[in-house]
Amino acid sequence: MDKLIQYRQIIQKILVEYRDWAAGTSQDGVQECVSFDRERDHYFWFRVGWHGKQRDFRVSVYLRLEKGKVWIEEDWTTQGIANDLLDAGIPPEDIVLGFQHPQKRSMTEFALA
Repeated sequence: MDKLIQYRQIIQKILVEYRDWAAGTSQDGVQECVSFDRERDHYFWFRVGWHGKQRDFRVSVYLRLEKGKVWIEEDWTTQGIANDLLDAGIPPEDIVLGFQHPQKRSMTEFALA
């Protein structure tokens, strides 16, 4: 199987699992959502709605594929989505911690870019 096809499937599976888990803990009026732009390879898990009079909108995870690598642009999970990507078989050299400053990426086990 083509590497990018496999990465897309892994990303979508993980984000749907996160969404399904979070949906069980969400407050009334707030919806857990995923959005996949398969043409441009952008993948989101986010929440949207109202909690009383307070607007609730937050991107929990934003991933994108670029040049054969998974870029983690936003990650508000407790355990870190990078761990789930590794467990699913994506090697560390194909994961970029995009939320980290480029100078700090060399201090991790993951790809620089």
